[in-house]
Amino acid sequence: MNENVMSQLDAELEHAGEETALSPQMLLLEQLRITPEKELPKMEFLFQLYDKPCFPRRELVAITGKAKSGKTFVTSMLMACCQSRDVLAFQRIGDDPFRVLWYDTEQSDESTQDILKNRIIRLLNNTNLTNPTNNSCNLWSEKSIDVFNVRGVAWKERRNLLCEAVTRCKPDLVIVDGIRDLVNDINDGVLAQEVMEELMHLATEHDCCIVCVLHQNKSGEDHNLRGWIGTELMNKAFEVYSCEKLQPQRIFSLEQTLTRKYDIEQTMYFEVGDDGLPVSCGAPTDGGSKDKADGYPQLNADYIRHDEQDQWQVDVRRLFSDAIGGRQQLTGAELRSEVCRLSNIRSWKFYNSLLEQAVNGEVVMKSYDHAAHVIYALRPQAPVQTELYQDVRGGLLKGKGKSEK
Repeated sequence: MNENVMSQLDAELEHAGEETALSPQMLLLEQLRITPEKELPKMEFLFQLYDKPCFPRRELVAITGKAKSGKTFVTSMLMACCQSRDVLAFQRIGDDPFRVLWYDTEQSDESTQDILKNRIIRLLNNTNLTNPTNNSCNLWSEKSIDVFNVRGVAWKERRNLLCEAVTRCKPDLVIVDGIRDLVNDINDGVLAQEVMEELMHLATEHDCCIVCVLHQNKSGEDHNLRGWIGTELMNKAFEVYSCEKLQPQRIFSLEQTLTRKYDIEQTMYFEVGDDGLPVSCGAPTDGGSKDKADGYPQLNADYIRHDEQDQWQVDVRRLFSDAIGGRQQLTGAELRSEVCRLSNIRSWKFYNSLLEQAVNGEVVMKSYDHAAHVIYALRPQAPVQTELYQDVRGGLLKGKGKSEK
């Protein structure tokens, strides 16, 4: 505490039993004060992905995607990795296995059990880091995984049961699949904020990482998380990962789209083998893959520029100008959809980097509408300067336009 508060506390002690002037709010504020000298717990991560730390304790992480885009495959890998050292590109940090809580709100009891027996446990055993056993379910009991299916429970009770499960089971990793079912209306902003605050409190109090699974909007080009619950999750999550099923090869991808600390540039690709288990594979050979002849992604060539050394880059000004066109403003989803349609961009991270360039380069302006939604508009170009010169033949002064870039 600072000197002023300490002196006030000393004065309060001198008048013990009398009415205090030091309010509970002042005491709470002092507990919440951040200073350079304040000792805080060191950030601890559960996993590495391509040698970058990810999934920190005391934080929320979002895994998103369309329906059937591989979200449950990814969470299955994470749960198996809590017991094994490595599962595909994921690597557990530390020698001791982690306790896991899988809280399934979406699937039937049979589906949850099938994934546990025929995917998670088999993924664990396929790592050869455990001794195969005829009774694999006992292995999981010994390794501390708790699985609950609450699809048949009312939404209010699901929240209470989740808090009780985290408190009793004391997991290191919590998988909530999915958080949409913790509210009765995904567009209730107040309820969405309550749920996020409750989850953040659980993660902090119990020193665990809570992974929140949530669908993206159903529109094919709209990758926003669904509803106000999705907006709140995007605001509060430490990291966001996007899953996608790439056709026609039936390859799945996992891409980190947002992070507060470590950027994971590499996208993880996997496919499902004949045994029903995910296996690593290379990037797909069409769409967003690398064109070996040209040396850059198969983007719309109209928006690619080359310099004298034949290095390529996206013409951000032209691309975003064409996307916005003559419209006064676009929502974030509308702008992303139009930019990706025009340019053939298929990577969230690539689009986000171009959007950042467009905003920082003063191509587009970012603001908010009356409902506090993000909107974008073209930034007005610099005014045209006019140079006057003498027309020798006609003796008249004329304007010669010169645009300023």
